[in-house]
Amino acid sequence: MAAPTTPSAPTQAPPSPDRIMDTFWGMQKAHALKAAVDLDIFTALSDGPLPAEIIAEKCGLVERGARILCDFLTVQGFLTKSHGKYALLPDSAAFLNRKSPMFIGSMGSFLLSEYQMDGYLLTTESVRRGGSAVDRNGLDPEHPMWVEFAKHMAPMMMLPAQVMAGFLSDGRPIARVLDIAAGHGVYGIAMAQKNPDAHVYAVDWANVLEFAKQNAGQMGVGDRYHTIPGSAFDVDLGEDFDVVLLPNFLHHFDVPTNEELLRRVHAALNPGGRVAIAEFVPNDDRVSPPMQAAFSLTMLVSTPSGDAYTHAELESMLTNTGFSNVECKDLAPTPSTLITAVK
Repeated sequence: MAAPTTPSAPTQAPPSPDRIMDTFWGMQKAHALKAAVDLDIFTALSDGPLPAEIIAEKCGLVERGARILCDFLTVQGFLTKSHGKYALLPDSAAFLNRKSPMFIGSMGSFLLSEYQMDGYLLTTESVRRGGSAVDRNGLDPEHPMWVEFAKHMAPMMMLPAQVMAGFLSDGRPIARVLDIAAGHGVYGIAMAQKNPDAHVYAVDWANVLEFAKQNAGQMGVGDRYHTIPGSAFDVDLGEDFDVVLLPNFLHHFDVPTNEELLRRVHAALNPGGRVAIAEFVPNDDRVSPPMQAAFSLTMLVSTPSGDAYTHAELESMLTNTGFSNVECKDLAPTPSTLITAVK
């Protein structure tokens, strides 16, 4: 009988610098993608494959620049190249072509703006401080950054806003909706579209609300869209609301500040009314899912004390401020989560 063999230990891959190098080159990828959107490379290819010289002609570029950028986009998986012609891949056709109803390419103009990039350039100091090292505070009244956010991030928020409105429009009567930090307005607008008798009251800085009002008019709900300019922490929010929307706002602040706001929200609701919070919510381990967990770093470098809060942390804030029946739903296929609670 042959002697039994001892199972060999699994072979461990040798250390590789690939992840490190790829991360250090990350800025190159982001700025190249933004340049391609700004120059309408993807839109130029929407009708079919083209060589670099025709792309250059359509986009007003020098051929060498068009070729090098399109080759880079091909390496990164945004285009294909065959027989000297470049073509869109499905994701690029859906989300980076301006002719597509799902276009979200404009988000790069906000995410790579100086307001955002300044924070990342000071990441080391932000980690030391435990909060943003940028001197100017993006949460200041009438900060121009929020107009840029409203202009460029609205397409990205359309889908989660529609999914969220679908969950909230469940047959319960909705006559009055308060949209706090409305920004581009698409969350409140989606509620008005789903509920034909509902009037929406949007809170934000006056300069931002001008853009939200334009969106409401273009989307057919302008006659039921009202504005409340000012800070959600100070302005009179009103009362007797059936739903209060808090989309992507609590992550800017620490827990005591959020609880202060939630008490004001509670007072603004009808008995039985609901608060609806949209956030990037990491798991309790705070390292998964990847995108939601990584969002904490964005808050570290851009706010004094904001964070990506777990479901348990959000539930605690809500129960501490008088809410009950806390529920959590994924706004799939987006990375956002809906948290609702009842007064």
